[in-house]
Amino acid sequence: MTAQDSATRPTRIAVPTPGPAGPREPAPARTRRTGTLMAALGVIAFSLTFPSTAWGLEGIGPWSFVTLRGVLSALVAGGCLLALRVAVPDRRHWAGLAVVGAGVVVGFPLLTTLALQTSTTAHAAVVVGLLPLTTAVFAALRTGARPSRTFWTAALAGAAAVIGFTVQQSGGALTTADLYLFGALLICAAGYTEGGRLAREMPGWQVIGWALILCLPLNIAGAALALPHESFHLTGHSTAGLLYAALGSQFLGLVVWYRGMAAIGVPKASQLQLAQPLLTLVWSVFLLGEHLTIAAPLTAAAVLVCIAVTQRARG
Repeated sequence: MTAQDSATRPTRIAVPTPGPAGPREPAPARTRRTGTLMAALGVIAFSLTFPSTAWGLEGIGPWSFVTLRGVLSALVAGGCLLALRVAVPDRRHWAGLAVVGAGVVVGFPLLTTLALQTSTTAHAAVVVGLLPLTTAVFAALRTGARPSRTFWTAALAGAAAVIGFTVQQSGGALTTADLYLFGALLICAAGYTEGGRLAREMPGWQVIGWALILCLPLNIAGAALALPHESFHLTGHSTAGLLYAALGSQFLGLVVWYRGMAAIGVPKASQLQLAQPLLTLVWSVFLLGEHLTIAAPLTAAAVLVCIAVTQRARG
């Protein structure tokens, strides 16, 4: 080939052709979409927690319900861990798993169940609507981030809206049920934050699985003490409520939730949780026949706006 032939010959540029399945999507985009879907499924599962607890309390005492819920979910989680021969976590993970267990396995279920003895699910849903905001604050403190002034302003506005709602609904003062719910907010936010951190180092289902196993002795002891002294009648509602709270909310819901948080991060996952109070309000009407006052959806919507602002102002 002469130099002239080389100069005049057209240059061929290789263009990749898609295979039979089409162009391959970048892995990070697929991960984000999968993470968003997992977190959304977790939110849907959690939105049914209060209605299922209300059903369970129709025939089962509160302490028996919470401890049996923990025992059942731990047995399922333990079976999965054994079947897949999952190695025991490193020693450095156990402190974080203890926080997860205290927050989402014991503390939040117990405090909200005690609250639902005297509170409606709609009222509890609005109060716990602060959970995404509280989780975002805990995540900021845990990571050492410094959110903007707008973030804190919106956070305080959301808290003020919920406190105003609870005081108005309770006749001018916070009730014992309200104190239980506010305590549940704080301890669950800590558990969510720590669980989201651990889910970056181990699969999310293993995070909640080992936390359930860690709390199993406590729940067995609690059930042994509570069952002889509380009512225990397995009706259709109480059985369905217990099974859903143990398997749907306590285990499967947290499995997909932690997997979603690990994929898209705690702040973005908590933003999806904006829909949870509104979903619970819908379930409380259709499943429990509760009647909503106009203050409930309005306060839930106000909190939704406040949390949306915090998510845009985390820098």
